[in-house]
Amino acid sequence: MLIKKKPGWEIPESAVTPELVYADRRRFIQTAAVGSLLAAAPFPVWGKENTPEAPSAHRYPVERNPKYTVEREMTAQKAAETYNNFYEFGSHKEISKAAQELKIDPWTVTIDGMVEKPFQIGIDELLDKMPLEERVYRHRCVEAWAMTVPWSGFPLRSLVDLAKPMSGAKYLQMQTFGEKGMAPGLRQFWYPWPYTEGLTMAEARNDLAFIATGLYGKPIPKQNGAPLRLAVPWKYGFKSLKSIVRFTFTDKRPVTFWEKIGPKEYGFWANVNPDVKHPRWSQATERLLGSEERVPTRIYNGYEEFVADIYTGIKGQKLFM
Repeated sequence: MLIKKKPGWEIPESAVTPELVYADRRRFIQTAAVGSLLAAAPFPVWGKENTPEAPSAHRYPVERNPKYTVEREMTAQKAAETYNNFYEFGSHKEISKAAQELKIDPWTVTIDGMVEKPFQIGIDELLDKMPLEERVYRHRCVEAWAMTVPWSGFPLRSLVDLAKPMSGAKYLQMQTFGEKGMAPGLRQFWYPWPYTEGLTMAEARNDLAFIATGLYGKPIPKQNGAPLRLAVPWKYGFKSLKSIVRFTFTDKRPVTFWEKIGPKEYGFWANVNPDVKHPRWSQATERLLGSEERVPTRIYNGYEEFVADIYTGIKGQKLFM
């Protein structure tokens, strides 16, 4: 009899919980210190609920890669598309309507830094060069809520290859858009805009690192990070920045958005670990989006076999914060 041994990441789980920490802006402004986050006053919901079809809509759906499916219930589409963090549009979860003000056509991406030749490229031209596929990934927020969704997109490694980085490049720094007219959150001067994130080159080239351009078989909604969003499922969700406009290759480790705000709570690495608590709450379990069920958290969010070797030999680093 043939017995199939399932990979460690194929375990039942579903998806939800409230998200991050919010900045106490009064204390932030008065002391210029970083630390606890208290919610900034939410912005009113504004903008159009129904927006024109994304210019890349004809590309979807794309074929699913069976290597990246998980044997668990998929999060309901409505839940995944209406419960989001997107601080550019407010420090609350109900930003889906406000985010419709995001202009994604045209969308230009800058690739610069330590590359053979810096360049800019439009979103459709970029997608023409990329091998699009669908992957079902878990997503784990640092606030201990989780979801499981089918992202469409391409391996980040394919973009790295297109960029042709120099041998001395050690990190990939990524940034979101910065137009204040589109996003009221950008007028909150106490935040270190633009939203900046970074990966080591080893992480960026890992099989799991993915640039999401679609969700549930359609172009990715604006509130979920249209038209380009990072998906690194073994890390806490704040690493997965949305609406990317710049990829910069560098030999200096980026100081990331949340690292600047709360360096004792949100580190550069942010790998998921149930045994390493957040300074203010446990990470041992997670709440599944769309239900009140709590399930055990897994090391590297269940993707240990894909990524653990990246961190072998790294000492003195807070890999799980």
